[in-house]
Amino acid sequence: MKNLAIWALVLAGAGYGGAKAYLHSEVADSMDMAVLMMAPYADVEYDGVRSTMTGELTIEGIRIKFHEFRDEIRIDRLGIDTPSFLTLLDMSDYMSMRGRGLPDSFGILVEGLHAPTDADYYDDIYKFSAAYRGASGVEDAGTTCTGKYGFSPEALEALGYREQVFSMTMTARNEGGKFALDVTSSIEDMWDVNARITLAGDLFNEMMKGASYRPRLRNLVVDYTDRSLNSRVREFCRSLGLSEEQTLQAQMDAFKFYGESNGIIFDEYLLEPYLQFLQGKERITITANPNEPIAMSQIDLYKASDVPALLNLEARAY
Repeated sequence: MKNLAIWALVLAGAGYGGAKAYLHSEVADSMDMAVLMMAPYADVEYDGVRSTMTGELTIEGIRIKFHEFRDEIRIDRLGIDTPSFLTLLDMSDYMSMRGRGLPDSFGILVEGLHAPTDADYYDDIYKFSAAYRGASGVEDAGTTCTGKYGFSPEALEALGYREQVFSMTMTARNEGGKFALDVTSSIEDMWDVNARITLAGDLFNEMMKGASYRPRLRNLVVDYTDRSLNSRVREFCRSLGLSEEQTLQAQMDAFKFYGESNGIIFDEYLLEPYLQFLQGKERITITANPNEPIAMSQIDLYKASDVPALLNLEARAY
């Protein structure tokens, strides 16, 4: 009996090892094909493929150098997160929809995307972002030090950042008549964000609508934690000659601008907690709980000042 148990474990281990080797070979072949397809535009290298019993499958140590830029982008890990290793083995069936719907949960992850502040591509990203947000010409001190249109490479260096290290996971879950998106993201020594977005409808059926899909929000929770950015901004603003009151006003103006850029004029239920957050609180949580699920594509049909009440937006700093 003891020998039988040992042989069962050996066979199970061999089966797992064989399945893992097959999976890694398939992924490596796909990656090599992707590298070949990107060759006219970029040089891509990676260290290997990794999977876990819990259902993660990642490409490790990715390095990308676009031909038009001098500097490279590094990503520590890039991959997917599924309910189990067996789900990974079945992914080809899921993707081809052969007799089954999507798994109950499915996630993507990016861990450790490194972008040096002085990288040549970062300057282009900033200029594109600033133009998209409506920046026009020379910025004043308050706009520069608060990153109203995003932080320029020079501003990031003044804030003490030599590199941006970004990480994110996003997981979609079916929850019986609704589905949720759990998103965590962070930039090292800047901020952490945990968000949960609950949408109406079944994930599989909604995704089958393709371009006609109009997500309807049931509720939203965004939890933002400051990881030293606020104090760095205050110091930077002070170095540019702004008083404490001017700095606080500039930060509030940047927050209001963010809302207006998304079709929302924030009311006191958001502005007062955000002011407390800037004055020393470490975290702020923003929630939206509309009375009925609302299509986000219809938000711009309402007056910007009415949107907070429509979404039942509230915030709490602590």
